[in-house]
Order: sequence, then C-alpha cells, then structure tokens
Amino acid sequence: MTDPRKPLSFFAKCLVLAVVLLVGIQFVPLDNRNPPLQAANSIYSIEAVPQNVRAIFDSSCSNCHSNQTRWPWYSHLAPFSWIVAHDVHRGRGFMNFSEWGCYSPKKRDQKLEDICDQLMNGDMPDGKYLLVHRSARLSDDQKGAVCQWTQSPR
Repeated sequence: MTDPRKPLSFFAKCLVLAVVLLVGIQFVPLDNRNPPLQAANSIYSIEAVPQNVRAIFDSSCSNCHSNQTRWPWYSHLAPFSWIVAHDVHRGRGFMNFSEWGCYSPKKRDQKLEDICDQLMNGDMPDGKYLLVHRSARLSDDQKGAVCQWTQSPR
C-alpha cells in the first residue's frame, strides 16, 4: 500500500494538471453557430450549378464555405473545437456559397477562378479537413468538372 502522506510524483502532478486544464478549456466560449440562410443569396440561386458540381461542393467544400456547416462531435471538444471554428470562419471569410449574392459580378468571377486554382494546386480541400473527412478528397476528374464549370461563360 502507498503512504497517503507521500507527495505525488512529478508525473502524477503533470497528469492531474493536464486533466484540470482539459476540463477547464471546455468552458472557453466559442462561436460555432451557423448564420441564418437567405436562399436568394445562395450560389445555387444565382448560378446554374450542374448537379455533379453541386454534389462536389456539398461533399468537399460547404462545411467551411457556407452557412450550412455540419458541426461534428469533435467540433464541440476543445482544443479541436478551436481549430474547426477557426478554419470555418476563415473559409467563410474567403468565400461563402451562402452569401454569393452579396459579391459583385467581378468578385464572383474572381472567386470562381480561385476555386479552380485552389483545387488544381491541391490547396483545397484543406489537408486537416481531409485527415478526418477522407470522402472529401477529390479525384482529378472531379477537379476537372469543377474547373470546367468555373471557366464556362456566364
């Protein structure tokens, strides 16, 4: 039996501190709400998006680039919640399919060009996202379909 008067080992102290910190960070407030949708501003209301491209956007892009984020269980568990919320807010800031109607026609054209560039450079979908959402990985054919649509005349 161990002596209850014996001080905790360094490892035990570190473990207790880690557990206390892990529990404590769960109480840090975080904004992981989806803004309200206005269907008239959606890319799907403004652009003629083919069904195959829409399916690609829905499976690989919309979680970070729309106001329809599906927040998975781990997005409610700090510190992962901080990373997910940061990436979603950053993605929405760069391009938001739900707010497409708020962009000028010139800005929309630039965003469409950026979509193709990001896909072809391998910058999107984000690598962290793909670690957890393997089904979001795009084939060369899927990337080509999106680029073909983004480069088609409007």
